Amino acid sequence: MRILLVEDDTALADEIAHALRAENFAVDIAGNGIDALHLGDTEPYDAAVLDLGLPGLPGLSVLSGWRESGRALPVLILTARDGWSDKVAGFKAGADDFLVKPFRTEEVILRLRALVRRSAGHAAPRIACGPLTFDTQLGHFELDGLPLRLTAFEWRVLSALILRKNKVVDRSDLLERVYEYDAGGDSNSLEVIVGRVRRKIGAAMIETVRGRGYSLVEPA
Repeated sequence: MRILLVEDDTALADEIAHALRAENFAVDIAGNGIDALHLGDTEPYDAAVLDLGLPGLPGLSVLSGWRESGRALPVLILTARDGWSDKVAGFKAGADDFLVKPFRTEEVILRLRALVRRSAGHAAPRIACGPLTFDTQLGHFELDGLPLRLTAFEWRVLSALILRKNKVVDRSDLLERVYEYDAGGDSNSLEVIVGRVRRKIGAAMIETVRGRGYSLVEPA
């Protein structure tokens, strides 16, 4: 999963990004509204964390810009404003959730996981595909009821596939959900990661769709 974090408070942004990366998320940080609008319009994020008080362009204007351009990514607003009118304005602009400062980073993570899960069309917090289960609340995978140990890159690949199980995930889309903006990953490195995941869950569960990408399927 790849998250856009929009926060001009550098210390807070680093704290949230550190917590998200510790839970295997890929994180890109924008410190102003202009960069945030551009990144949200051009990169395939699973969700965005958006502060309202931003330099360059206010957070509500950023959100309105995304929605006007057809961007449907889930957005969690972070703000120091706790008035009802501010919440109403945020939801009218297209926000999906709202969190008032101060907050715990654990709550940010839980809310993001729920937003990503629901945006992918899953109501229940546990997603199963054959012997593989993904607990979206905890971010944990199990195989045949036993914990599955994954690197951060492997987790990102497998979470992207299981959220879209039985569907083809384009190689380019999967690649962009694994690496952060300046990480410089390529299709060869993605194939290596997919190969490692196959060895851990069983090669038959990840089908290669020639010329397109990969699909997570239940074994025959």
